[in-house]
Amino acid sequence: MSSLLPAAFVGHGNPMNAIEHNKYTDAWSQFGASMEKPKAILVVSAHWYVNITAITAMSVPRTIHDFYGFPQALFDVQYPAPGDPAVAERIVDVVKPTYVGLDEDSWGIDHGTWSVLVHMFPKADVPVLQLSINADLPFDYHFNLGAQLHSLREEGVLILGSGNVVHNLRMVDWNKPGEGTDWAHRFDDDMRSIMTSDASRLATATSHPDFRLASPTPDHFLPLAYIAGLSAAAGVPARTLVDGYEMGSLSMTAYEVPSA
Repeated sequence: MSSLLPAAFVGHGNPMNAIEHNKYTDAWSQFGASMEKPKAILVVSAHWYVNITAITAMSVPRTIHDFYGFPQALFDVQYPAPGDPAVAERIVDVVKPTYVGLDEDSWGIDHGTWSVLVHMFPKADVPVLQLSINADLPFDYHFNLGAQLHSLREEGVLILGSGNVVHNLRMVDWNKPGEGTDWAHRFDDDMRSIMTSDASRLATATSHPDFRLASPTPDHFLPLAYIAGLSAAAGVPARTLVDGYEMGSLSMTAYEVPSA
């Protein structure tokens, strides 16, 4: 690999983005096309939120349809990218003494990952691995683990966080397509100010007055902590790839940590 690969956080939003084309999916496609082909892709997805830190280590990960109530066309989507057990072993080694278990048979590629990658890398010809989010550990753990992954970018691994900066499904308003509430804008704007200047300050999000509305559960916000850790480790601020809001209470903001 001739250069440092970028890293990115993607607001994946509605699973229907997998089979639709809009300004978000166009931005993801352009991001994938803009870089040298990765050796592998490591994704921290909001949808693998469990009580252990683990990495998928199977050669043939399954496509997981972890949702319900959507059209059959979405359930028909398959993303047949291979896994890479050797890269999984390398990731375990890179982050020592932090423990990461090898998952050889339980998980795969969930929709937080494949709904984005079908646009970034539609040929599904790059090995994909997922890193779980350990629900039992605090924000600093996730930020620091992200920073530990920095050297993988020099080895040709593209690192993605997939979640949403603002993600409150209880307050979704289907009558507000393309819109965000005032509190969603406030929180998203303040996180953007941090990510594009000094990502090491992202932990202050938990004391933000709109945090509980923007992130009633931490699963969709924590993938951003990994990209903030990478940004801090590289000493390079993130830049906005695309932004926007959906249904009042979802932010679609995506960030890139560019090659230094």
